[in-house]
Amino acid sequence: MNKPVVLVIMDGVGETAEELGNMVSKASTPTLDELKENNPWQCIKAHGTAVGLPSDDDMGNSEVGHNALGCGQIYSQGAKLVNESIGSGAIFQSKTWKNMIGSVKENNKTLHFLGLLSDGNVHSNINHLLAMLKKAKEEGITKARVHILLDGRDVPATSALEYVSALENTLTGLNKDGFDGRIASGGGRMCITMDRYQANWAMVKAGWEVHVHGNGRFFESAAEAIETLRNETGAIDQDLPAFVIADDGIPVGIMEDGDGVILFNFRGDRALEISMAFDGDETFDKFDRGIVPKVMYAGMLEYDGDLKIPRNFLVNPPQIHDTLTELLIANGIKEYAVSETQKYGHVTYFWNGNRSEKFSEELEDYCEIPSDVRSFDECPWMKCTEITDKVISAIESGKYGFIRCNYPNGDMVGHTGNLHATEIAVESVDLELARIKKACDENSCILVVTADHGNSDKMLEMNKKGKVEVRTAHSLNPVPFIIYDKDMRHEMKKGNYGLANVAPTIADLLGLKPFVSWEESMI
Repeated sequence: MNKPVVLVIMDGVGETAEELGNMVSKASTPTLDELKENNPWQCIKAHGTAVGLPSDDDMGNSEVGHNALGCGQIYSQGAKLVNESIGSGAIFQSKTWKNMIGSVKENNKTLHFLGLLSDGNVHSNINHLLAMLKKAKEEGITKARVHILLDGRDVPATSALEYVSALENTLTGLNKDGFDGRIASGGGRMCITMDRYQANWAMVKAGWEVHVHGNGRFFESAAEAIETLRNETGAIDQDLPAFVIADDGIPVGIMEDGDGVILFNFRGDRALEISMAFDGDETFDKFDRGIVPKVMYAGMLEYDGDLKIPRNFLVNPPQIHDTLTELLIANGIKEYAVSETQKYGHVTYFWNGNRSEKFSEELEDYCEIPSDVRSFDECPWMKCTEITDKVISAIESGKYGFIRCNYPNGDMVGHTGNLHATEIAVESVDLELARIKKACDENSCILVVTADHGNSDKMLEMNKKGKVEVRTAHSLNPVPFIIYDKDMRHEMKKGNYGLANVAPTIADLLGLKPFVSWEESMI
């Protein structure tokens, strides 16, 4: 092995010359600027086909980004994976779909759909929901209820009514010949249901109460709920409180014994906890679920293959093999991974190809730093200092041939829509990057700097009316890829590279022969 390699992933820090809403260029980043000025670097793709998504109109995200970073290959992911399954009809031939439809029909019960209502293609796509609703009616389901989570994060911040209208139009077209389909409950994705990494179970409980039990503020329609709550709170879609649709004071979509429930999100991190609540037995202790209806529950995908969550799912996940970790272990190289809770799963689970367990207890060390349970714009530096402390300790230990870390700041603070806080977030990461660079110099390590997708680089956009509005979604911009080695200059090839080219490049720097299945190295 050559010198150790330290990989820094600046989550949500894209690269663009566009100035509108570009908090990366507005921030003071002397370390990043110096690295680019004096070392080989280039932009690489982090979205669309480069990370296995359907088209280059699809934003990248942290999950598919870390899959690609960690395995050196491009797998069909997320929306593309589900699109292929729906297009071929495989999803409707799956054992889970057949069992779900058969059970609901036999018992004359309700089929519920729960998920993020947008076409952001990060967690879900409304078109998948509409296809399943139509197929369910075609196969004899007579009653369906949809529990909607409002996005405003992977799509424009106040676009919820557009998706509600599309769903209502489809339901209106289906509501004949004995079919009864309605929206039953909802709320903003950052208020209910879609917590991740078990950071805030109260969010999941709030979702459970409205989706399962119909306990919440009543409205006659989803549109009325959204308009009223938006006027009262001033919140964007992702932060709107929960609501329940009711007729004459009676919720229209309470879940009951014998019902079927499909979570139509395909991304795993924010689907795991609600899945645990549905699949959990009497030992479930994360919150009081009240009287738990005996429903058949299924996810769009298997969100965790090692923990088998959920028990039932509609589409098989990509089977990712030949990861960088496997190459390192085969060569006896010890590695270290660290981030705070918000991105800890990305440098471990997603990096290792959607695998919760380690490939080697002896050669893999992980460190999770607990994230604050608060709005990240209140503390935009997050835990980047603590992450850096751990990285420097790992470097100085001399035990590791490969060290990787993720700074969540550019992404998590960027999602809040707070431009000033995001500027501070980017500057905070730059300060810590300087500390790591110094440690690499002192301990003869190679420093590699990149990102998993953009976000903080595009926080304003023109809406359809020609007005500038805050953007909270990821960007379509490429990300930087920089190699710093104080002892030599590693010449970089120019080309149409993406995140999947990072692992082969790291292997090259370490002097390792890559897997034949990998993309090419950039040096």
